[in-house]
Formats: sequence, structure tokens, C-alpha cells
Amino acid sequence: MRTDPFRRGILTAAVSGLALAAIPFRASALDLATARALIDQLVAEVNRIINSGETETQMFADFEKVFAKYADVPIIARSALGVAARQASPQQMTAFTKAFQGYLSRKYGRRFREFIGGKIEVTDAHPLNENYEVVSTATLRGEAPFDLRWWVSSKSGRDLFYNIVIEGVNMLATERTEIGAMLDQNNGNIDALIKQLETSG
Repeated sequence: MRTDPFRRGILTAAVSGLALAAIPFRASALDLATARALIDQLVAEVNRIINSGETETQMFADFEKVFAKYADVPIIARSALGVAARQASPQQMTAFTKAFQGYLSRKYGRRFREFIGGKIEVTDAHPLNENYEVVSTATLRGEAPFDLRWWVSSKSGRDLFYNIVIEGVNMLATERTEIGAMLDQNNGNIDALIKQLETSG
């Protein structure tokens, strides 16, 4: 969890994160208590998975279920695809979102597997523009605790997280850079990108 991509491009990610935080989200009934409760539930599920003794494949399947349940996947996917999302057909966006969900679950699932024997604990929550940031601490065996921050909104009509900031590195900004590089490798072909995501992560 403490290696690439999280330590890569911290300054770029931080600057991009400020811009992303400024995106106007629709006001809703979401409040500080419900935002924190959402992440409390998410963290409890992640802690259960990382200490379940399951195989890597089983863990990845469980992490994808958690991601689908608690994350605003369409918002994250569209942000990651960036400008290319405007040219994508509805069918391509649906396929990309599904492939991206699996890709991200495997990618971050591998990082979370490093927490085996450790735990994540929610410690604080506060407003973030019209949304909320819930702060948690990850404790691994033999390492100093470090910071995970979850950005929560209800833009989609449900209370969901739309970003994670790990030790100052912004997931949305990182994924937008990496998906953009993958799209370039595929000469801007979204269908080819989707196929690559289905086997990556």
C-alpha cells in the first residue's frame, strides 16, 4: 500500500485533488454522521476481508463487492477516463465502467492484502466543500500508522465514496493519469482500453 502508485506523483496528485474537491456536488440529506457511518461500515468489511484467511482470488471478489456497494463507480470511472468519456458511446461507458470496477478492485485489493494482520480504524470526519472527508488510520504490523481519507457525497442519489486519499496521494488524480497513459498506448481506442482493463490490475 505504501509503494507505487501512492508515492508516485504526490505533488501532481495533490494539486489535481484540490481541483477535484472543488467540483460542485448536489446538496443532499447527507450529513457528517451518515458519511462517517458509511465509512465505518466499509472499513469493517475491509477489515473482515483482509483477516479472513481467504485466497487472493476470493479476496479480490469480495473487494469488488465492497467497491460496488460503497463507491460511486460511474463517477470514478468517468473521472478516470477524462476527456475521452465525452466521445464514448453509452455502451462503451457501460463496458468501461464494468471493466474499470474489476480493474480497480484487483489493483487496490492487492494493496489492501498488505494489511493482513493489521487494521483500519475511522478516527475523524469533517466537511469538504459540499461533501465530507472521513479520516481513517491504517496500522500494519511492524510499520508506523498511516493516513487514509475517504471523500463521500450523494451526487448519485446514494451516500457513496468517490475518492480515497492515501498518504496525501489522490486516487482520482492517479487513476486519471494512469488510465490516460493506457488509452494513449491503445492509440485512443476505448474498446482496446476496455479489453486491457479486463486483464489488468
